[in-house]
Amino acid sequence: MASVISRNDKFCVVYSYFDKDGKRRQKWETFKTLGEANTRKIEIEYSQQVGNFVIPNCTTVSELMKEYVSLYGKTKWSPSVYSSNTGLINHYIEPYLGKLKLAEVTSHTLERYYQKLLTTPAVPMICVKKYTNETRTVTTATVRKIHNVLRSAFTQAMKWDLIEKNPAAYATVPKHEAKEREIWDAQTIFKAIELCKDPRLKLCLNLAFSCTLRIGELLALTWDCVDISDESIQAGKASISITKELQRVSKKAMKALDSKDIITVFPDQGLHNRTALVLKAPKTPTSIRKVFLPKTVAEMLVAWKMEQDAAIEAIGNEYAAFNLVIATPVGLPCESAQIRKALKNLIEENNLPPVVFHSLRHSSITYKLKLNQGDIKSVQGDSGHAQASMVTDQYSHILDENRQENAKLLEKAFYNGRGAEPEAEVKRKQIAMVDQMNAMGFDPLQLAKVLSNPDMVKMLQMLAGSGAAT
Repeated sequence: MASVISRNDKFCVVYSYFDKDGKRRQKWETFKTLGEANTRKIEIEYSQQVGNFVIPNCTTVSELMKEYVSLYGKTKWSPSVYSSNTGLINHYIEPYLGKLKLAEVTSHTLERYYQKLLTTPAVPMICVKKYTNETRTVTTATVRKIHNVLRSAFTQAMKWDLIEKNPAAYATVPKHEAKEREIWDAQTIFKAIELCKDPRLKLCLNLAFSCTLRIGELLALTWDCVDISDESIQAGKASISITKELQRVSKKAMKALDSKDIITVFPDQGLHNRTALVLKAPKTPTSIRKVFLPKTVAEMLVAWKMEQDAAIEAIGNEYAAFNLVIATPVGLPCESAQIRKALKNLIEENNLPPVVFHSLRHSSITYKLKLNQGDIKSVQGDSGHAQASMVTDQYSHILDENRQENAKLLEKAFYNGRGAEPEAEVKRKQIAMVDQMNAMGFDPLQLAKVLSNPDMVKMLQMLAGSGAAT
């Protein structure tokens, strides 16, 4: 059993264990927040209960990484993140830093290590095309991923009282300039949709753009998460619910994580596969969301469902009963590589600007922000971003356009008139003055003549102002 004790504005998880000589000892692990301490307390008690509890007692970076993966990674990571991070550890951290004592690792050590990595041949990861024409070195993007793993691991080491400060927190990381992703404008999107002869790809293009979907979310969509009843469509409430995503993951990672977050594992299509196609929980809680459908897209889904039902009736038991919206002709899941290849072929055959499928999500966010005048929260609700800042950081150029429009409006309303009141305010005052004069019984024709004379209008405004003052 473990307990949580507050000490010096920190929270300590305290528990007992037996060392290698059989002596009973006490261990304190320190956390900044009560939530983190309670989470660690639960982890310790669960590990003790199932009999696989290990005391963090590392002296080298290699030992820390093993403890980090075992105690932190298996709890926090998804299968894809587990595969990625363990690959970085095995290929880049263990060979270069593994033998170092924790006390020997400084910010300076890490900075020299990062610079060395930039001249080191890169190791192709799982599911990444092998480098054939040239030997590529580790990129700045990969170095930043490695840095994030080390920073997280050293943070855990601090919590376990293995080190006093985190060397990665003070290390300078090589600057990385992300390549700006090209996107299609609305005209190009609808040109592509018109040219598309593949019904499945056409539906995918419409859903991705109208619903701001990631490709894994799109391909995981099942009919029980689609509301396209006649009543919903007529009321403008047709919608889809995003509750899962389709992903190919390492079987080794699934086993290590005890199939955590896995909803469905699809049957293997080949022999000796090291990966499996699965439906899994979304990567963040905010990714679970409802997105409302434009009427046209809802009607596309109605037609698609009718065609799919006809195929199911014709094939019978041969149709796989996975209830997927986007599926193969026999009901099996459709992998992202198939959709991406179909889009690539559409682009090449019709000489369209080259983009990747994910660009449709960016186009969707761009146009939604423009249409709703920068309503970030509503767009975040459709996109499933964990934080609104993730929208503003990436799409600030759209908000800049709105701010530019503000400047133009100010120029037109004030500076072009040398401080004159905005046109709308002038009209409002004229209407109010007309109402007043009508109430006093003025003849409408005579009133029109008066208002056509600018000098008379000014005089009347002055009289109205002095009357209001008295």
